[in-house]
Amino acid sequence: MKVMILAAGKGERMLPLTRDTPKPLLQAGGKALIQHLLEKLAAAGFTDLVINHAWLGEQLEKALGDGSAFGVSIRYSAEHEALETAGGIIKALPLLGDKPFVVVNGDIWTDYSFSGLKRFSAMEQLSHLVMVSNPPQHPEGDYVLDGNRLSLKDKITVRVSDACMALTYSGIAVLHPELFSNLPIQKLPLSPLFESAIKQGRVSAEFYRGEWFDIGTVERLDSLNKNLLQNFPA
Repeated sequence: MKVMILAAGKGERMLPLTRDTPKPLLQAGGKALIQHLLEKLAAAGFTDLVINHAWLGEQLEKALGDGSAFGVSIRYSAEHEALETAGGIIKALPLLGDKPFVVVNGDIWTDYSFSGLKRFSAMEQLSHLVMVSNPPQHPEGDYVLDGNRLSLKDKITVRVSDACMALTYSGIAVLHPELFSNLPIQKLPLSPLFESAIKQGRVSAEFYRGEWFDIGTVERLDSLNKNLLQNFPA
Protein backbone atom coordinates (compact mmCIF):
# COMPACT_ATOMS: atom_id res chain seq x y z
CA MET A 1 0.00 0.00 0.00
CA LYS A 2 1.09 3.52 -0.74
CA VAL A 3 1.03 6.27 1.87
CA MET A 4 0.36 9.97 1.46
CA ILE A 5 1.61 12.36 4.11
CA LEU A 6 -0.23 15.68 4.12
CA ALA A 7 2.40 18.37 4.63
CA ALA A 8 1.26 21.42 2.68
CA GLY A 9 -0.26 23.54 5.44
CA LYS A 10 1.34 26.84 6.36
CA GLY A 11 0.92 26.34 10.10
CA GLU A 12 -0.12 29.91 10.83
CA ARG A 13 -1.04 29.06 14.43
CA MET A 14 2.57 27.96 14.92
CA LEU A 15 4.06 31.36 14.11
CA PRO A 16 6.76 32.53 14.51
CA LEU A 17 8.20 28.98 14.33
CA THR A 18 6.75 28.36 10.87
CA ARG A 19 7.82 31.66 9.36
CA ASP A 20 11.05 30.11 8.10
CA THR A 21 10.43 26.39 8.68
CA PRO A 22 7.63 24.21 7.30
CA LYS A 23 5.55 22.75 10.13
CA PRO A 24 6.49 19.08 9.50
CA LEU A 25 10.16 19.97 10.01
CA LEU A 26 9.62 21.43 13.47
CA GLN A 27 11.39 19.29 16.02
CA ALA A 28 10.18 17.34 19.03
CA GLY A 29 12.31 14.88 20.95
CA GLY A 30 15.32 15.77 18.81
CA LYS A 31 13.67 14.85 15.50
CA ALA A 32 11.47 16.56 12.94
CA LEU A 33 7.79 15.70 13.31
CA ILE A 34 7.76 14.14 9.86
CA GLN A 35 10.85 12.07 10.63
CA HIS A 36 8.98 10.38 13.49
CA LEU A 37 6.27 9.45 10.97
CA LEU A 38 8.71 8.20 8.34
CA GLU A 39 10.42 5.93 10.84
CA LYS A 40 7.12 4.51 12.12
CA LEU A 41 5.83 3.90 8.60
CA ALA A 42 9.05 2.21 7.53
CA ALA A 43 9.00 0.00 10.63
CA ALA A 44 5.44 -1.04 9.71
CA GLY A 45 6.52 -1.99 6.19
CA PHE A 46 5.20 1.04 4.32
CA THR A 47 7.94 2.24 1.99
CA ASP A 48 6.18 3.84 -1.01
CA LEU A 49 5.35 7.39 0.09
CA VAL A 50 3.93 10.54 -1.48
CA ILE A 51 4.31 13.87 0.33
CA ASN A 52 2.56 17.04 -0.76
CA HIS A 53 3.91 20.47 0.08
CA ALA A 54 3.35 24.14 -0.57
CA TRP A 55 4.72 26.52 2.07
CA LEU A 56 8.55 26.27 2.04
CA GLY A 57 8.21 22.92 0.32
CA GLU A 58 11.73 23.05 -1.07
CA GLN A 59 12.99 22.69 2.51
CA LEU A 60 11.06 19.44 2.88
CA GLU A 61 12.53 18.02 -0.32
CA LYS A 62 16.03 19.05 0.72
CA ALA A 63 15.68 17.57 4.21
CA LEU A 64 14.06 14.29 3.20
CA GLY A 65 15.44 13.74 -0.30
CA ASP A 66 14.29 10.53 -1.94
CA GLY A 67 13.63 8.98 1.47
CA SER A 68 16.42 6.41 1.28
CA ALA A 69 17.99 7.72 4.50
CA PHE A 70 14.80 6.68 6.29
CA GLY A 71 14.27 3.36 4.53
CA VAL A 72 11.47 4.61 2.28
CA SER A 73 10.96 5.96 -1.23
CA ILE A 74 9.43 9.45 -1.46
CA ARG A 75 7.78 11.23 -4.34
CA TYR A 76 6.53 14.78 -3.99
CA SER A 77 3.34 16.52 -5.06
CA ALA A 78 4.09 20.24 -5.13
CA GLU A 79 1.25 22.71 -4.78
CA HIS A 80 1.64 26.36 -5.78
CA GLU A 81 -0.93 27.17 -3.11
CA ALA A 82 -2.09 24.73 -0.44
CA LEU A 83 -5.18 22.86 -1.66
CA GLU A 84 -6.33 21.65 1.80
CA THR A 85 -6.56 17.98 2.69
CA ALA A 86 -8.85 16.54 0.01
CA GLY A 87 -7.60 18.92 -2.68
CA GLY A 88 -4.01 17.87 -2.06
CA ILE A 89 -4.96 14.21 -2.33
CA ILE A 90 -6.91 14.79 -5.56
CA LYS A 91 -3.85 16.44 -7.12
CA ALA A 92 -1.64 13.53 -6.02
CA LEU A 93 -3.96 10.73 -7.20
CA PRO A 94 -1.83 10.01 -10.32
CA LEU A 95 1.01 9.13 -7.91
CA LEU A 96 -1.23 7.10 -5.59
CA GLY A 97 -2.83 4.79 -8.13
CA ASP A 98 -6.23 3.11 -8.17
CA LYS A 99 -6.03 1.06 -4.96
CA PRO A 100 -6.74 2.05 -1.34
CA PHE A 101 -3.93 4.02 0.26
CA VAL A 102 -3.02 5.28 3.73
CA VAL A 103 -3.16 9.00 4.45
CA VAL A 104 -1.48 10.62 7.46
CA ASN A 105 -1.45 14.22 8.62
CA GLY A 106 2.13 15.46 8.75
CA ASP A 107 1.58 17.38 11.98
CA ILE A 108 0.71 14.56 14.37
CA TRP A 109 2.78 12.33 16.65
CA THR A 110 1.53 8.93 17.75
CA ASP A 111 2.74 5.54 18.89
CA TYR A 112 0.05 3.91 16.72
CA SER A 113 1.32 0.88 14.82
CA PHE A 114 0.44 1.46 11.18
CA SER A 115 0.96 -2.17 10.22
CA GLY A 116 -2.66 -3.12 11.00
CA LEU A 117 -3.89 -0.85 8.21
CA LYS A 118 -2.59 -3.30 5.61
CA ARG A 119 -5.69 -5.41 6.15
CA PHE A 120 -7.65 -2.70 4.32
CA SER A 121 -5.59 -2.95 1.13
CA ALA A 122 -8.55 -4.39 -0.76
CA MET A 123 -11.40 -2.71 1.12
CA GLU A 124 -14.64 -1.89 -0.65
CA GLN A 125 -15.75 0.88 1.71
CA LEU A 126 -14.69 4.42 0.87
CA SER A 127 -12.77 5.10 4.08
CA HIS A 128 -11.44 3.56 7.26
CA LEU A 129 -10.67 6.15 9.93
CA VAL A 130 -8.56 5.86 13.05
CA MET A 131 -10.34 7.68 15.88
CA VAL A 132 -8.90 8.87 19.20
CA SER A 133 -10.19 10.28 22.48
CA ASN A 134 -11.22 13.91 22.27
CA PRO A 135 -8.33 16.24 23.16
CA PRO A 136 -8.90 19.34 25.30
CA GLN A 137 -8.95 21.59 22.23
CA HIS A 138 -11.69 19.50 20.59
CA PRO A 139 -13.89 18.15 23.41
CA GLU A 140 -16.98 17.35 21.35
CA GLY A 141 -15.23 15.14 18.80
CA ASP A 142 -16.00 14.67 15.11
CA TYR A 143 -18.10 11.53 14.61
CA VAL A 144 -19.83 8.89 16.70
CA LEU A 145 -18.25 5.43 16.73
CA ASP A 146 -20.69 2.56 17.22
CA GLY A 147 -18.84 -0.74 17.06
CA ASN A 148 -16.69 -0.29 13.97
CA ARG A 149 -19.07 2.05 12.13
CA LEU A 150 -19.25 5.82 12.18
CA SER A 151 -22.29 8.05 12.23
CA LEU A 152 -22.62 11.81 12.21
CA LYS A 153 -22.42 13.37 15.65
CA ASP A 154 -25.55 14.39 17.52
CA LYS A 155 -24.90 18.02 18.43
CA ILE A 156 -26.59 17.54 21.82
CA THR A 157 -25.25 14.17 22.97
CA VAL A 158 -21.47 13.85 22.82
CA ARG A 159 -21.21 10.53 24.64
CA VAL A 160 -23.95 7.94 24.24
CA SER A 161 -22.30 5.01 26.02
CA ASP A 162 -18.93 3.30 26.35
CA ALA A 163 -19.67 1.44 23.11
CA CYS A 164 -21.09 4.43 21.25
CA MET A 165 -19.35 7.76 21.70
CA ALA A 166 -18.19 10.84 19.85
CA LEU A 167 -14.49 10.66 19.06
CA THR A 168 -11.92 12.72 17.17
CA TYR A 169 -10.45 11.84 13.78
CA SER A 170 -6.76 11.23 14.32
CA GLY A 171 -5.52 12.29 10.90
CA ILE A 172 -4.82 8.64 10.02
CA ALA A 173 -6.99 6.79 7.52
CA VAL A 174 -7.17 4.37 4.63
CA LEU A 175 -8.95 5.96 1.67
CA HIS A 176 -10.31 4.44 -1.52
CA PRO A 177 -9.68 6.51 -4.67
CA GLU A 178 -13.40 6.23 -5.37
CA LEU A 179 -13.94 8.73 -2.55
CA PHE A 180 -12.62 11.38 -4.94
CA SER A 181 -14.40 10.24 -8.11
CA ASN A 182 -15.07 12.99 -10.65
CA LEU A 183 -13.72 15.73 -8.37
CA PRO A 184 -11.52 18.36 -10.03
CA ILE A 185 -8.36 19.68 -8.43
CA GLN A 186 -9.57 22.39 -6.07
CA LYS A 187 -9.27 23.67 -2.53
CA LEU A 188 -11.29 21.15 -0.56
CA PRO A 189 -11.18 19.67 2.96
CA LEU A 190 -11.78 15.99 3.66
CA SER A 191 -14.62 16.47 6.13
CA PRO A 192 -17.49 16.90 3.60
CA LEU A 193 -16.31 13.80 1.74
CA PHE A 194 -16.19 11.82 4.99
CA GLU A 195 -19.68 13.02 5.93
CA SER A 196 -21.08 12.00 2.55
CA ALA A 197 -19.47 8.54 2.81
CA ILE A 198 -20.74 8.13 6.40
CA LYS A 199 -24.29 8.86 5.25
CA GLN A 200 -23.85 6.12 2.63
CA GLY A 201 -22.72 3.68 5.32
CA ARG A 202 -19.37 3.23 3.59
CA VAL A 203 -16.99 4.21 6.38
CA SER A 204 -15.48 1.92 9.01
CA ALA A 205 -13.38 3.01 11.96
CA GLU A 206 -11.36 1.92 14.96
CA PHE A 207 -10.73 3.52 18.35
CA TYR A 208 -7.05 3.94 19.21
CA ARG A 209 -6.45 4.52 22.91
CA GLY A 210 -2.68 5.06 22.82
CA GLU A 211 -0.53 8.15 22.60
CA TRP A 212 -1.56 10.78 20.06
CA PHE A 213 -0.68 14.46 19.74
CA ASP A 214 -2.09 16.97 17.26
CA ILE A 215 0.57 19.64 16.91
CA GLY A 216 -1.58 22.67 16.17
CA THR A 217 0.02 25.27 18.44
CA VAL A 218 3.42 26.14 19.88
CA GLU A 219 2.15 25.05 23.29
CA ARG A 220 1.22 21.59 22.02
CA LEU A 221 4.62 21.23 20.35
CA ASP A 222 6.28 22.11 23.66
CA SER A 223 4.10 19.55 25.45
CA LEU A 224 5.05 16.83 22.97
CA ASN A 225 8.73 17.71 23.22
CA LYS A 226 8.65 17.42 27.03
CA ASN A 227 6.76 14.13 26.78
CA LEU A 228 9.27 12.61 24.37
CA LEU A 229 12.32 13.82 26.28
CA GLN A 230 10.89 12.41 29.51
CA ASN A 231 9.63 9.07 28.22
CA PHE A 232 11.95 8.42 25.27
CA PRO A 233 15.30 9.97 26.22
CA ALA A 234 18.08 9.73 23.65
